[in-house]
Amino acid sequence: MTHSSAAAPQHELLARIAPSLFVVLWSTGFIGSKFGSLYAEPFTMTAIRMALVVAILLMIAGLMRAPWPKTPAAILHLVVVGLLVHACYLCGILYALRLGVPVGFVAMVAGIQPILTAVLGFCFLGEALRGLQMWGMALGFGGVWVVISAKFGASFFSTGASNLPFSGLLAAGIGLLGITLGTLYQKRFCTQIDLRTGGIVQYSATAVACLALAFAFETREVNWTQSFIVAIVWLAVVLSIGAIGLLFYMIRHGATAKVASLFFLTPSVTAVMAYLCFDEKLSPLAVIGFAVTAAGVALVNRTPSQPLNKVPPLDSPR
Repeated sequence: MTHSSAAAPQHELLARIAPSLFVVLWSTGFIGSKFGSLYAEPFTMTAIRMALVVAILLMIAGLMRAPWPKTPAAILHLVVVGLLVHACYLCGILYALRLGVPVGFVAMVAGIQPILTAVLGFCFLGEALRGLQMWGMALGFGGVWVVISAKFGASFFSTGASNLPFSGLLAAGIGLLGITLGTLYQKRFCTQIDLRTGGIVQYSATAVACLALAFAFETREVNWTQSFIVAIVWLAVVLSIGAIGLLFYMIRHGATAKVASLFFLTPSVTAVMAYLCFDEKLSPLAVIGFAVTAAGVALVNRTPSQPLNKVPPLDSPR
């Protein structure tokens, strides 16, 4: 039996479980961030998290003798993805929360990400959505709206947004653009790069950027409690290595719009986790929104994508 034939069943199993596992792991990030933000400022906390991730990945890459990027261009592409997906998204969302933007509004902004990814994927990668997938996107976004409205009150979206600080809204918008553009950039330029060594480059660039922001805007004080250490380790291992690894794996093997649609499920799963962990209210309306979101994501992912203009590989003539 060849190595490729032996690895095929493992690849098929990972492809089946990756979406569900990613949603669960990604949703825990909001819980971990809620704990960690009590003990450190956002840029400082993210810099510490990135440094820990780099240390872990260096050990993994060394033990497994993972191949390193071979060209300066490949390294530059990885730096761009790291700054977009990790620095812009994480720092943007955390800073928005710190400036007083409610979790519900931040989650609503993040809920736009699958739709924005689908639009930009159509423009830049030639990935078109079929009719049923468009309906799925609409259902997914509607379900997110229902879940957040049930948790924070529907009146929030008509009266609360006008009272939000502009700097907080700007930070949330930067986070949205960061993860959207980073997802598309990863699909276009980094699908052939090893995820272990590629992650070292991405997270190193993010650590440097966050450290610079921490020195510019924060006191860099950290309350090293047991809760903070547990939160940082969880965010580094489960989120930055586990969830991000699954995200890039799915981007490598599927359409970006399909992968992005999974983010619709995050507010619902997070609401369930908050109910289980913090005894937060989970209303029947939120459960209905969860079901609507799941139906929308199923429509997007079970309908074959319709490619338009296939993007040529990087080494092909243009």
